[in-house]
Amino acid sequence: MAKTVNCPTCQRPVPWEPASIWKPFCSERCRFIDLGDWLDESHRIAEPIDGYRPDAASGDDVEGSGPH
Repeated sequence: MAKTVNCPTCQRPVPWEPASIWKPFCSERCRFIDLGDWLDESHRIAEPIDGYRPDAASGDDVEGSGPH
């Protein structure tokens, strides 16, 4: 039995199997709707919580933290 996930765009169930060519989306249309949301910045990656920056933890200079 294939695992089922909900389409991120319309919430329809999508079987997680090789025959589902648009997974995790149910269709090409839902895939393009999601892409459009990223392009118009309706979707974005969250900022780090509590000021934590993984690149700063390594000790490497990060933008704005090095000598001027």
